[in-house]
Amino acid sequence: MNLSSSTISSPTTPSVATPPATPATGTPLFGTVLVANRGEIACRVIRTLRALGIRSVAVYSDADAGARHVREADVAVRIGPAAATESYLKIDAILRACRDTGAEAVHPGYGFLSENVDFARALETAGITFIGPGVESLNVMGDKIRSKNHVTGYGVPVVPGIAEPGMTDAQLIGAAAGVGFPLLIKPSAGGGGKGMHIVERPEDLEATLATARRVAASAFGDDTLFLERLVTTPRHIEVQVLADNHGNVIHLGERECSLQRRHQKVIEEAPSPLLESLPDGADVRARIGEAACNAARSVNYSGAGTVEFLVSDNAPDEFFFMEMNTRLQVEHPVTEMVTGIDLVEWQIRIAAGEELTVTQDQIVLTGHSVEARVYAEIPERNFMPSGGRVVLLDELPADSAGSAGSVRVDSALIEGLEISSSYDPMISKVIAWGENRAAALDTLDEALAGYTALGIDTNVEYLRLLINDPDVRAGRLDTGLIERRMPEFTFRKTADAELAAAALYLKKMDDQDRSFPGSSLWNCGNGWRHGNRGIWRIRLGTSPSESAIVSVTGVGSSGPFKVRVENGLEFWAILATLSDDYVGLSYNGKALRYSIASTGAGTDGWPTELFLGNEGWSCRLEVLTRETRLSQVLAAIEREEGAADPAVRSPMPGTVVSVSVSNGDTVVAGQVLLSVEAMKMEHQLVAPLDGTVHISVGSGDLVKADQVLATIHPPEFSRAEDTIKEAVIAMGAAE
Repeated sequence: MNLSSSTISSPTTPSVATPPATPATGTPLFGTVLVANRGEIACRVIRTLRALGIRSVAVYSDADAGARHVREADVAVRIGPAAATESYLKIDAILRACRDTGAEAVHPGYGFLSENVDFARALETAGITFIGPGVESLNVMGDKIRSKNHVTGYGVPVVPGIAEPGMTDAQLIGAAAGVGFPLLIKPSAGGGGKGMHIVERPEDLEATLATARRVAASAFGDDTLFLERLVTTPRHIEVQVLADNHGNVIHLGERECSLQRRHQKVIEEAPSPLLESLPDGADVRARIGEAACNAARSVNYSGAGTVEFLVSDNAPDEFFFMEMNTRLQVEHPVTEMVTGIDLVEWQIRIAAGEELTVTQDQIVLTGHSVEARVYAEIPERNFMPSGGRVVLLDELPADSAGSAGSVRVDSALIEGLEISSSYDPMISKVIAWGENRAAALDTLDEALAGYTALGIDTNVEYLRLLINDPDVRAGRLDTGLIERRMPEFTFRKTADAELAAAALYLKKMDDQDRSFPGSSLWNCGNGWRHGNRGIWRIRLGTSPSESAIVSVTGVGSSGPFKVRVENGLEFWAILATLSDDYVGLSYNGKALRYSIASTGAGTDGWPTELFLGNEGWSCRLEVLTRETRLSQVLAAIEREEGAADPAVRSPMPGTVVSVSVSNGDTVVAGQVLLSVEAMKMEHQLVAPLDGTVHISVGSGDLVKADQVLATIHPPEFSRAEDTIKEAVIAMGAAE
């Protein structure tokens, strides 16, 4: 298993980390394997299956009919509608797909059915191999309550808490005082931070339990919860294990996953900077690794698994068992990058009955690797998940492949893909390797700067801010760092440079449309006039409520041009076409390189939207016609100046999961009206002002992005018709 590639979407690691041993060759594996998952992990597994010469079967919901994993598999089977409960979580549908395609084994990926004991048992009954641990392991370790109680019998320290199956909300509330506040609500099934909630005060527990149960039931089909004491300033360190069916168990070192938001990992790395900084770090690594192996041995574990620990930053030689993930982890690539071992290949070989040919003393961690999870979300809006369509994709440009190390991108994206609100917002992972931690972080920063996915909001800019934070660079990590740092981060806004680039791009398009070779000057529409040059103008929307007029003076398409944004100072600018998807802007002695893409077609043939990207940041600009601008003005002044918008809109496509008020109720500003679930996260929508509420939807309804779900009628409401007329007249004069 020599993993020696650093190209996009490769499941491999740099050649610097040579695997310590090679598995047996010629052993029959499987003819056909079905991948019971979606997104980047499905693509990741399919690539290894292809490398092993195994026929791959993808499954997909209606929302994923055009997804990347469907295209990359040898065979693809529809299993149901978009809702995960009717597709990826539907055991009968997966079994039927196995029978229809002749699949001999199933790789579950992570999430969905990967830790579902009923699924593993159903496959066993059907004579289909589950590429994962046995039913016993899943039964014990797949349930967070049972696993905590189990490992205490083997001397593994656990965090204080209450973990008993079947506890009602009332019982959990009664036991909370004994656990102590602050505490953490955790779902017994599943993982990945879904359904986990911090509760600071006893009076907040009842409402938070209700939310946690809804999220857990939706994400995992099981709403069982338990409570743990919240360990302050903890570090999240996990150990990768491999075990075969012949009694061999090894660990492949640790990963640090302390940088989290909403209890979901954002940045992961191997090895842990905490352990690397300790004089006795090797001894701590051996002890925590052996504890992980003992946890695996206690349930006769088979395959790849991860044992997660909380480690005190103040007492790093102490660690507390959190849970064992009986599946492949999202962050498994960093372990592959520093060990040279393809974990997916070993999963398949172990499931086929092969014996591990790697011993513990052969495991060597070479260099350092860091992974950044790319989410479709808006960090500055409290990490709100975001939808959209990918209009331009360049995830690993040749000039950003890492000068100080190697880069790997595991992705689910393709151009034209519509991001669904039905699933987790993670869309790809960028993984970097370097000879040391500083080199790995530099390489990751360089790769993220070149990452382009126009048409959707991503957290790439935020990831760059995070990995360049002084505490992160110094390895001073804990699970609360992101929450503390967020108020200090300054996010880039659309500036004159982007508006100038967009205007010159559109002007060039306009000049080409209006140029008629051989025609007279009287028929030329490029702004030619006798005397002073004409001024070309365009209005660009920078947000739903803000726009700017950009004025350009000059003849021809090459420039230089004089550019003015609104009433600002004029500046000279030139826009050069670098390729079909990239332009270069020179202005005021500065030079910027943008990725650029357009969508839509207005009545005049122009695009309706432009997307620009630079250094991992991107923006959307709306090309506004007079009609569009007029509608914005009318909407903005239909209420009194400075008043809150009475319409309560859905932030993105999703499902209404609860409605807390009724039509005609009197509400106050800030009162929760309803909750919408999107991408496995629940968003509470509140009243923007005092008044009487009108609800437009019911629980269970599917809603679109920006759809009005409720309207608040204030006690006194009037339309300022004179103001509207004056604004319309003023707009016409300005344009």
